[in-house]
Amino acid sequence: MTAPGKKTEPLIYEISVTGREGVKMPDCDVPETPLPDELIREEVGLPEVSELQAVRHFVNLSQLNHGIDTGFYPLGSCTMKYNPKVNEDVARLPGFAFLHPLTDDEGAQGALALMHQLQEWLAEISGFTAVSLQPAAGAQGELAGILMIRKYHLDRGDSERKTILIPNSAHGTNPATAAMAGMTVIELPSDDKGNVDLEALRAACAGDNAPTIAGMMITVPSTLGLFDSNILEINRIVHEAGGLMYMDGANMNSLLGIVKPGELGFDVMHYNLHKTFSTPHGGGGPGCGAVGVSETLKPFLPGPIVTIVEDTNDLEDAPLYGLHMPEKSIGRLKAFHGNFGMHNRAYAYIRTYGGDGLREVSRHAVLNANYVRVNLADDYHIPYNRYCAHEFVMEGHFEGVEGVHALDISKRLMDYGIHPPTNYFPLIVHEALLIEPTETEDKATLDEFISAMRKIAEEAKTNPELLTEAPHITPVKRLDEVRAAKQLVLCCRPEFLTAAAQAEG
Repeated sequence: MTAPGKKTEPLIYEISVTGREGVKMPDCDVPETPLPDELIREEVGLPEVSELQAVRHFVNLSQLNHGIDTGFYPLGSCTMKYNPKVNEDVARLPGFAFLHPLTDDEGAQGALALMHQLQEWLAEISGFTAVSLQPAAGAQGELAGILMIRKYHLDRGDSERKTILIPNSAHGTNPATAAMAGMTVIELPSDDKGNVDLEALRAACAGDNAPTIAGMMITVPSTLGLFDSNILEINRIVHEAGGLMYMDGANMNSLLGIVKPGELGFDVMHYNLHKTFSTPHGGGGPGCGAVGVSETLKPFLPGPIVTIVEDTNDLEDAPLYGLHMPEKSIGRLKAFHGNFGMHNRAYAYIRTYGGDGLREVSRHAVLNANYVRVNLADDYHIPYNRYCAHEFVMEGHFEGVEGVHALDISKRLMDYGIHPPTNYFPLIVHEALLIEPTETEDKATLDEFISAMRKIAEEAKTNPELLTEAPHITPVKRLDEVRAAKQLVLCCRPEFLTAAAQAEG
């Protein structure tokens, strides 16, 4: 059984005809200047096609892309959460889009007002005292958090606190961030329920270790999609050892309006505005890794942050806003004020939904993930099969079926018109498939995904070649991702494309 095929458009070099012109330029009405010899390349070999053929070629290429506008993305908020188009319109408003970064405060009052309001909303949503919008991405927000923790201890003369505790269910950037900040990492195991092993945590914070503990980084919910039921006890143990608690907020999509990390006892957290609060950021950016902090770390925030420099009680006069560097700031993390377009999108997203709407976002994200989890539990092994947050992890292999792996399941899913989920992450689950449907998918779409996954499970047992040789209907068949990463082809070379086509037969 295979899904129906698609027509594959010819490469543009295959329809090239010598002498054919796409656009005929008008006669030059100014003196011509010859190009320098080093800019003239006879061997480029550009295709000779008409304008209409060129337009059709690129439109056909664009239609080969899989996007959230065309199909389901089980990758969820990590890459393709649905983001309302109105947020893109807000980011492109001329007063924002064309504002020069060096405009003085007086000429940028609208932008500063938006940033100040966003800071206040993010603090309210998370239960923190203050927020900085400086970091340009989630990983940079992590770095800001650990640099603040380090400076907090150094400011108190506690120079021996250089150990960061990190569960094995955390995001992989967490240990990298701690190492970049000059910290030593101790990995903590998970227990049989997917929570942090409390005994291992107590041992790491006991005795002679206690004076070296700078803090702990923990992802809530974890990369297993689980909310740690011992989170209050974890925070208490680390704080009693003199450390501070950092929360990776990349999975805030499941907590909005339900849990405030600041009220759980966390000292610092980064938000991914480009995930939870709307930006289609597949491909690596741009992003915003805003950080929220408790009163303890407020003086150390990266700056500048927006403050009210002159308030007024007159309803007709708006406050005056300005930029302020906190007293003991770790400094700037990015030129200017972060990626300002991300602030616009997040502002529009939060204002559109309001408090009640944000809560519904998380409720439906959690509902959708659990619906899919329960309906696939009989077909796939789910190592931590309990109530999950907005995502869950299952194993992509089947008992008694040799040679079928998570990657094969994902490749076969493409034949059903569905984008593959995250593969082989988190690492603590064998053949991991991380499923995150997000809040905006309806039941019919989830049922279609569940049906496809069940059919693939059956195919793995009755006709495994359908999986191991998949995909079957895509314009390009199975690629060697490892080779592609090591031998990049970043330019269009006709001879390379011809050789590749011949190799495929």
